[in-house]
Amino acid sequence: MSLAARARQDQLVMLGKLLVIAALMFGFGYALVPIYRHICTALGINVLSLSERGGSAAQAAPANTQVDTSRTVTVEFDANARGLWSFKPEVRSLQVHPGQMATVMYEFTNTQPRTLAAQAIASYAPSVAGNYFEKLQCFCFNEYTLQAGESRRWPVVFYVDRKLPHDVSTITLSYTFFEVGGKVPPAPGGGT
Repeated sequence: MSLAARARQDQLVMLGKLLVIAALMFGFGYALVPIYRHICTALGINVLSLSERGGSAAQAAPANTQVDTSRTVTVEFDANARGLWSFKPEVRSLQVHPGQMATVMYEFTNTQPRTLAAQAIASYAPSVAGNYFEKLQCFCFNEYTLQAGESRRWPVVFYVDRKLPHDVSTITLSYTFFEVGGKVPPAPGGGT
């Protein structure tokens, strides 16, 4: 057998071995998901859905254990505006359980005949409540530009932390909306 024929035969043998290895790798990858499920089921770990536990997907979800239903906190909403515009919450107060997520909408209307950039700053009463009032979404995180006569509605999504001291039963969330980069009107009461 010539050297070229021997090299050709070695190449075909190598190609055959590589094809077998590739087929085994594909088969192993294909079988990996069912193997993984069987191992996890046998060990009782990493079972992510109710159908894999043998339960019905229509079963009720477990109760949120992060909500303290034994107490209620009244959250009052206040809105102050430094300028000629309308700014108010859609509701004045809301009762929530600590840990319960809630959403309150605020309405803002630019009543001025010009475009303005504005932003809100939040404050809390009692001041200790600010440490336990968790805002997940809030218009106060951003500055907004509103055209003359434009109105917008913005949500505040929040929850009161369960660690709120028990002697605090009412929290006042107050927003002051002010113009950014514009003329600042005098403070109420004739101050400068």
